[in-house]
Amino acid sequence: MQKVAELNLDKIDKVILTELQRDGRLANVQLAARVGLSESACLRRVRALEESGAIDQYVMLVNQAAIGKPGNVLVRVSLEGQQKEKLAGFEEAIKNVPEVMECYLMSGEIDYQLRIVVRNAADYERLHNELTSLPGVLRIHSSFALRTVLKKTEIPIS
Repeated sequence: MQKVAELNLDKIDKVILTELQRDGRLANVQLAARVGLSESACLRRVRALEESGAIDQYVMLVNQAAIGKPGNVLVRVSLEGQQKEKLAGFEEAIKNVPEVMECYLMSGEIDYQLRIVVRNAADYERLHNELTSLPGVLRIHSSFALRTVLKKTEIPIS
């Protein structure tokens, strides 16, 4: 993720970002009507938000269960050491595990927190073996999510 300086967003920019988070396929004509701008002014604003890095990317979300990967496993990873080379080696290797949806470098007792999508426990067992063989991995602690209570993709813009 690219580091971006915090931007000074005005009220219209915030509304544009909120609306596009809710529906990234929103046509410019619809977006312009919702934010109270002409189509050309709205398009200029959106392009400026893209260029500034406020809009990172456009995506669609897949229903995990619909494609046969209903399970979420939260994995805490401890490395053998925290030298820059060990962190870099793990981070490069984890990018090649497609089921890893999120990876965070952590403070505290563990080094990384992962969210992994799986079909079932047997699928995770296969991944567990893969994870333990990644560079520098000392220990892995896993927790299966029983059900999703809350999952957001919309960041509050205030």
